[in-house]
Amino acid sequence: MKKLALLTCGFCLFAISAQQVKAQENFTEGPVWVVNYYRTKPGQFDDYMKFLRSNFAKVSARQKQEGIIVDAKVLLNPAVSGPDDWDVAVAYLYSDFGKALNFNQADFEKMEKFSAEISRQSDRAKRGAALDATRFPMRDYIRTRIIREVTLRPMP
Repeated sequence: MKKLALLTCGFCLFAISAQQVKAQENFTEGPVWVVNYYRTKPGQFDDYMKFLRSNFAKVSARQKQEGIIVDAKVLLNPAVSGPDDWDVAVAYLYSDFGKALNFNQADFEKMEKFSAEISRQSDRAKRGAALDATRFPMRDYIRTRIIREVTLRPMP
C-alpha cells in the first residue's frame, strides 16, 4: 500500500513538472514589470500629469542611472470602463523578480539620497507627508500588478 501511494505521488509530481517544462519551451522569461494603477479624481488629470512630470520623471531617471530599475513608464487608459477602472498607470521595469520584490538596503539608501536632493527636503517624514498631501487629492489607488515579460520562441 505504501509503495502504491509513493508511486502515485511520484507520478503526480512528474506530471506537474512535465507540464511546466512543456510550457517553458514556448517562451523565454524576461524582466518583471511592477505596475501601479490609479484613477485621477474629476478635474485632476492635468494636475496629476504635472505632478508626475516634476517628481516621477526625475526620480525614475535617477533610478535608471543607478541601476535600481531598467525602465519606467507612465501609461494611460483611453477606454475607461467605469468608476473603478484606472486611467493612469505607473510602471517600473526590473531585471528579475528578485530585484522587483526583495528589499535592498543599498538601493533604498540611494533612492532616499536622490529623493532628498530632488525635493530639497532631507527629512524623510516631512518629504513623504508633503508628497502625500500633494498627490492624494489628485488620484485614488486602484491596484498593483506584477507582470513577467516573455519572449516567444520561434516555431521549429
